[in-house]
Amino acid sequence: MTFLLGSGAGFSGDRTDAAIPVVRELIRRGQPAALIFETLGERTLAAAHRAMRDDPAAGYEPLLEELLTPVLDDCLRHGIAILGNFGAANPDGACRVVAELAARSERGEARIGRVHGDDIRARLGELDLQRWEAESRELPGEEALISANVYLGAGPLVEALEFGAEVVVSGRVADPALFLAPLVHHFGWAWNDWDRLAAGMMAGHLGECGAQVTGGYFADPGVKDVPGLATVGYPIIEVEEDGTLVVTKPAGTGGMVTARTVKEQLLYEVHDPANYLTPDVVVDLSAVRVEELGPDRVAVTGIRGKPAPQRLKTTVCYEGGWQGEAEISYAGPNALARAQLAAEVLRERLTFRAPPELRSRLDIVGHASVFDSDAGDLQRRLPTAASGDYRLRLAAEHAERRWVERATQELLALYCAGPAGGGGVRRQFQRRVCTASYLVKRSDVEAFATLFDATLVETKMASERRVAHAAR
Repeated sequence: MTFLLGSGAGFSGDRTDAAIPVVRELIRRGQPAALIFETLGERTLAAAHRAMRDDPAAGYEPLLEELLTPVLDDCLRHGIAILGNFGAANPDGACRVVAELAARSERGEARIGRVHGDDIRARLGELDLQRWEAESRELPGEEALISANVYLGAGPLVEALEFGAEVVVSGRVADPALFLAPLVHHFGWAWNDWDRLAAGMMAGHLGECGAQVTGGYFADPGVKDVPGLATVGYPIIEVEEDGTLVVTKPAGTGGMVTARTVKEQLLYEVHDPANYLTPDVVVDLSAVRVEELGPDRVAVTGIRGKPAPQRLKTTVCYEGGWQGEAEISYAGPNALARAQLAAEVLRERLTFRAPPELRSRLDIVGHASVFDSDAGDLQRRLPTAASGDYRLRLAAEHAERRWVERATQELLALYCAGPAGGGGVRRQFQRRVCTASYLVKRSDVEAFATLFDATLVETKMASERRVAHAAR
């Protein structure tokens, strides 16, 4: 029987009502189904670890309650499993929220699975790490380390489902693994059935970013028109036991599913279409066929798989000093020339008002920003418009906050010391997060699942609060 994979979110901060029409459609169709919430990015995870430092009860997806409240009761009553990486840095905390929401539901309870093993901070120094992408060749010191998480595969998620979990909470797992897990569990696919695993992983890849595949990120007025974006439907992926899959969306929702929307998402973040690396399988897309079956129904076939890689991606996040931003607007006649003059004044001021190691960048938003160099070469070469509406943005970073504040204060001073007509200055400062990617041996990763026990978690949290209080 066809298994249905519904997307409830594609990132942290996504629409919190997106899952409602998806769940209604899953219930209407009455087929085996799962609802997936993908809410975790690399810097999202670093921010979660920081939040947990300040409060041991925090560190999970901030919108978790808003995401689950409208759909949890319906999913529990209709046997629709929920899987999400909304545990972030604190899966136990997320499990506790799910348990509290379930207690208020018609059922009064839920079996909650908890995935372990992605957080390897405590073992970082003892593992055989292979450098992949990093700003520095050296691992950060313990004082700078924020997080170190392995991209787990679907194995522990499947284990949680086998325990009878109705909601599965994880931290860092590969995004499409959230979708693959219920397929493996439902169809009983073998872990060396590479073609089926590859198809399941690509079903997840198509659904993991929410409305990107149903027209959201596709829309470009006059070039690629998409109807009803205000009510865009999030994807539902139909998967057969042989790995055949069809992308669709809930009836009556906005957006669209076409061969073009599917192709864009299929190639999203894929560097080598013949060797797309995931924890559970290497996917080969070189012979894929994308075919429109009817309105908002697109089949994807020809996906092939190869044996899983022996190393798993690990992202290390660490403190990188301070960064700050400041902006000022120029509008009306000769506005671009005034914005350009303001930029030149700031560049000159920073040569003698800030230390040489301060890194800075000036962009004129509305003229040349996205594709310009840090030195502003493009904004100097493009012709000057007589009038318009422009925003001069300064970004600066340094190990010490005081120099970032000094740099942004120089932009603030343009109110009176710069070109005419500047206004609307805004400034902000925050700690900078640096990331480094490594490959860790699969055999060194200890990933497993348990069923959530609220009593044990409360005891652990009480201990952590005492430690945090003593540290202060």
